[in-house]
Amino acid sequence: MNVSNVMLDAGAATNPAQSSGQAVDYQSFLKLLVAEMKNQDPTSPMESTDYVAQLATFSQVEQSVQINSKLDQILQASSLSQASGLIGRQITSADESQTGIVKEVRLFSDGVVAVLENGEKVVVGPGVSIR
Repeated sequence: MNVSNVMLDAGAATNPAQSSGQAVDYQSFLKLLVAEMKNQDPTSPMESTDYVAQLATFSQVEQSVQINSKLDQILQASSLSQASGLIGRQITSADESQTGIVKEVRLFSDGVVAVLENGEKVVVGPGVSIR
């Protein structure tokens, strides 16, 4: 199997939570916890069990984010594997206006584009014929 011609779009490899700055780490949680402790009502302080519950909830959220990241990586690897199987095969576009042998496959976050030997590009999607 020749995978040297398979390209991965750089935008698809990044984690959306990390690139948009929405990822929260333990440092941020500790800062929030300290701020909460400083600003709490001294006549009615929080119970230590409340802090433990918050930490447990934060831990669950962080684990969910990590699981989603790993699932994205698995999906990308699966897409690469499937895309590399197109190289050397004949493909016909859904509207049958383009046909040819696949020379290269480009994987983007929103789909796969097959580059034919004649340089034409075919979006791999519903209705595309592969032989």
